[in-house]
Amino acid sequence: MALALTPADAGHASPGSSDVLRITVLFNNVEHRPGLEAGWGFSCLLQGLERTMLFDTGGDGEVLLSNMRRLGVEPRVVDTVVLSHIHGDHVGGLPAFLAEHGEVEVIMPESFPQSFREAVIGRGGRVRTVDGGGKLMERVYTTGELGHGLPEQSLVVDTAKGLVVITGCAHPGIDRIAQEAVRLTGRPIHLLMGGFHLGGVGQHEIRAIIERLREIGVEKVAPSHCTGERAMQLFREAWGVDYVEGGLGAVIEVPMR
Repeated sequence: MALALTPADAGHASPGSSDVLRITVLFNNVEHRPGLEAGWGFSCLLQGLERTMLFDTGGDGEVLLSNMRRLGVEPRVVDTVVLSHIHGDHVGGLPAFLAEHGEVEVIMPESFPQSFREAVIGRGGRVRTVDGGGKLMERVYTTGELGHGLPEQSLVVDTAKGLVVITGCAHPGIDRIAQEAVRLTGRPIHLLMGGFHLGGVGQHEIRAIIERLREIGVEKVAPSHCTGERAMQLFREAWGVDYVEGGLGAVIEVPMR
């Protein structure tokens, strides 16, 4: 499930839709592949869809761009940037990325401040805002803004194996996000990945969340970023061979057909 690619391979998937969804983790504080610079935050690249997508941008644009270069990913392959929520460890890399490649669509929650939208437009980006859940493009959905106080959207891709659900920090609750993805599409979850926001959460509550995700039918998990080491270990124990490494530099491929 988690594949190691050479730097020359990582940025050269065929443009447009393909037989395989390839997800490359570009920014993460959880390390996986040597030779990359870790930092607090999350970002991943999705290739093999109708449009090449960057989900979140990490907390530091120079680190993001450096990791992209080391992985052979050219910023200009990105067509669309999707931002999960307003926290700096998920949007902080955007200005530096737009300085390299500003002619992209940036999809953000409706709750983002007007000043943020104007800054994106000022750097050449095209802003699209999201409130409710729905389809973004062929086989790609957003959960829409979930949660109170800090709205957050997650990305959902419908693959041949089932849904791949990618979260930024899962502030609304990782189990709630999973439930919403299933409700929105009527499809089971093949892989749930990203930040699960369980650092500092007690073991009893983590086990209850694991049980709820099991009841929802989540087949595989790849937690990282803000999940917390203890929670990651409990997920590893619960999913066993279906636990997928999702740290910095991980490459995950899922059949689309």
